[in-house]
Amino acid sequence: MAWIIALAIWAAGWWVNMRLAESSRANTRAVSLAIPAIFGLTLIAIWQVLVTMLDVSAVILPAPSAIAAQFAVSIPTLVADFNQTIMKGAMVGYAFGMLAAFSVALLADRSEFLTRGILPVGSFMAALPIVGTAPIFVKWLGSDWQSKAAVVAVMVFFPILVNTVAGLKDTVAMQRDLMRTYGAGYWATLLKLRIPAALPFVFNGLKIATTLALIGAIVAEFFGSPTVGMGFRISTSVGQLAMDMVWAEIVVAAIAGSAFYGAIAVLEKRVTFWHPSQR
Repeated sequence: MAWIIALAIWAAGWWVNMRLAESSRANTRAVSLAIPAIFGLTLIAIWQVLVTMLDVSAVILPAPSAIAAQFAVSIPTLVADFNQTIMKGAMVGYAFGMLAAFSVALLADRSEFLTRGILPVGSFMAALPIVGTAPIFVKWLGSDWQSKAAVVAVMVFFPILVNTVAGLKDTVAMQRDLMRTYGAGYWATLLKLRIPAALPFVFNGLKIATTLALIGAIVAEFFGSPTVGMGFRISTSVGQLAMDMVWAEIVVAAIAGSAFYGAIAVLEKRVTFWHPSQR
């Protein structure tokens, strides 16, 4: 019976989305937002029905209603964990890693030797496992958010660096020759031609780094943190078999990650409105 109800819910959600996608208003913003929202609500409804009717243990998979109830009563704790992990560890580390990557990319752009030397080193840093680097930074910088920010900075450095360097080299010889014809030097060419041309690449690296920043900050807290933080809460809640709290933290992380990625995407659309990908 549970599977029949789940299939009926799926069919209903599918039918509504198909009607919206084929309607005359399919390209409007409201419909574009409604379709994924309905899809998500359909999955949540199926999840609720199957877990409830099949009597799945909350230790294995709690129902969405139980997660929502835990979320509602744990808002102060979730806010404190969000501030510790996201606003301090992830955001500060993201900012430092971004600034470091931009600075190194500009240095590498001035020297072919640096370009050939820095990129392999950056690739090596990107390959370092977080489970190995996080305990080292905790020993160096302590268990508070500073060590998590350092882990995040290392994780986001390489994708931003690689995309920025690639973007700075994206202009063609004819464009650079035209700038020289106008008497533009290196810095004028960099600011008026090469950096604008590199922006789509830069934003690609920034968007990749958004997810890495959240993952790095949360996982780093597994290796030492004060009694606050999303990673700390997840690890302790798993030990207590409080899986509804674990899922509540996952919901917060998913919302924060989506909002962060969306903010970068909106900024990209406003800054690179001239690029064919944004038209």
